Amino acid sequence: MKFVIDNLALIAIAVISGGMLLWSSFSRGGGSGGVSAAEAVRLMNREKGVLIDVCEPAEHASGHGVGARNIPLGELEKRAAELPKNKQLPVLLLCQSGARAGRAATTLRKLGYARALPVSGGLRAWREAGLPVEKAEKA
Repeated sequence: MKFVIDNLALIAIAVISGGMLLWSSFSRGGGSGGVSAAEAVRLMNREKGVLIDVCEPAEHASGHGVGARNIPLGELEKRAAELPKNKQLPVLLLCQSGARAGRAATTLRKLGYARALPVSGGLRAWREAGLPVEKAEKA
């Protein structure tokens, strides 16, 4: 207990800085440069943007943005052949909350996709914007 009392200021600084890091991660969808669901649709319609769902297959099957291709985050690099050949097209990344999409955007930027953008707020924000969601058909 004496340690906590003697180092209260340092503990407070650590907790505050950790909270700030988490806040910035969640408020921007897990990565910088996120776009709103409405902006994602605009990019898809006007600039031929491609919607990639980076959720696991079971999550994708339970609901995803209409027309989204499913390439789980852990498989992005090895399934790069399934990504658009034109690396200048917007690649819009969607997951449940936006956190994985932010990590996926970072991975794709390293692969040369300069316009890899996470959808801020993920599928939750997509639904809240009233955008269509579909479920995988059962075989």
